[in-house]
Amino acid sequence: MCGVIGIVGHTAVNQLLYDGLLLLQHRGQDAAGIATAQGKRIHIHRSNGLVRDVFRTRDMRNLQGQMGIGHVRYPTAGSASNSEEAQPFYVNAPFGIVLGHNGNLTNAEELQQDMYRRDRRHINTESDSEVLLNVFAHELQQAVSGLSLDPSSIFKAVTALHARAKGAYACVVMIAGYGIVAFRDAHGIRPLALGRHVDERGEEWMVASETVAIQGLGFTPVRDVAPGECLIITLDGEMHSQICAKETVLNPCVFEYVYFARPDSVIDGVSVYDARLRMGESLAEKIRKQFPKGSIDVVMPIPDSSRPAAMQLAMRLGIEYREGFIKNRYIGRTFIMPGQAARKKSVRQKLNAIASEFKDKKVLIVDDSIVRGTTSQEIVQMARDSGAKQVIFASAAPPVRFPNVYGIDMPTRGELIAFGRNDDEICKAIGADALIYQDIESMKSDILSLNPALRGLEASCFDGQYITGDVTERLLDLLESARIQGGEQATRQQLALNLHNDD
Repeated sequence: MCGVIGIVGHTAVNQLLYDGLLLLQHRGQDAAGIATAQGKRIHIHRSNGLVRDVFRTRDMRNLQGQMGIGHVRYPTAGSASNSEEAQPFYVNAPFGIVLGHNGNLTNAEELQQDMYRRDRRHINTESDSEVLLNVFAHELQQAVSGLSLDPSSIFKAVTALHARAKGAYACVVMIAGYGIVAFRDAHGIRPLALGRHVDERGEEWMVASETVAIQGLGFTPVRDVAPGECLIITLDGEMHSQICAKETVLNPCVFEYVYFARPDSVIDGVSVYDARLRMGESLAEKIRKQFPKGSIDVVMPIPDSSRPAAMQLAMRLGIEYREGFIKNRYIGRTFIMPGQAARKKSVRQKLNAIASEFKDKKVLIVDDSIVRGTTSQEIVQMARDSGAKQVIFASAAPPVRFPNVYGIDMPTRGELIAFGRNDDEICKAIGADALIYQDIESMKSDILSLNPALRGLEASCFDGQYITGDVTERLLDLLESARIQGGEQATRQQLALNLHNDD
């Protein structure tokens, strides 16, 4: 999962882009980058690390220009430790193009071979985002006649890109001397929203992965970018749009509402906060049927994303809601951290239990989801160590039983605790006295009910249905093999770093 942002303003946009990336930091903590354009000169700074660590004053001073794009990354394709894979990516022809990408291509390997054999373009990293940039650049070069660039040529290029690229992608592209282009895959899997600001100088425009960034910068959310749509914002503030994919259907990723997005964002007409409240209500009704009154003393959330569901659940059941876990906000998201060992070590650093809230109580712990189970196991043990009489674990989402290939870091079946296990076996694995999951249909209806115009959701990690229609067992095996090799490489690199530091 990544976060993207693009702005065309009246004056320098470097500070706006920086502030916007801070608001999107939850979407990626591995790397960050900003590219701006001053006339036809492109300025780029990108590196591994958090936004606050990547950019220094000297870097910001060099990022001049009234338009730019930004990106925060955590890797689902490519290498986590290679700073060359930090985005945005740049190619110098045609015109000078920079791209930031959120999502995952399912045919990246095929496209990369096409780039070399047919298009005569070199891909220098393992990132599918660099592949996507080169597809766009090639198709734009084919579409442009003469030396001038116009919206029709860009729309033609994006149409050709849609015909070639498969998977999930929400992209922001900057073309030097021209403007910013934004487009979204034909299924609308990854989010992308448009914002506007008007003052005496005219209109300023921005696109971002979440509305929280749009509102946080003082812009007004206008609408979501439609599936298969391409937006063009020129340097003089003109807006052009066109649906460029032949067949489109809106199926946003359900995991945005479950976990990734900030609760104060609205994605495709659905408030993330309201969706999580609804999930809590549905889960409460299921718990009411399975657990007799008096079998639970207190409801506790795992901060932060499960709070809305836990609060609503407690209210519906008439059970006391308490904060039993305190979060250290200076530790990154454990879901995003590579490697089981690093993730397990981080849980105790990230969360601390208030023993007095657990002692001699029958506790219902609510989390947004259970993916690998490492965090859940540690949390249950923390509750027991704090004196809990009984620990019931509840997930506001259904069991994650299938790999995700559209940009979420869960491609290996063996890493998923629910893969090949029933609920009783999962309960035993995490050490709880009882375990209860949200139902798939309840989760879907909770989200869909908040926007009647929304017809479907991308929920492959829960139901195994891959909506792009091109995901095969062979592809899943290839992704798992690449992940295992990448994990081994990352482990070797970390070991070498540790040895070097010990010296």
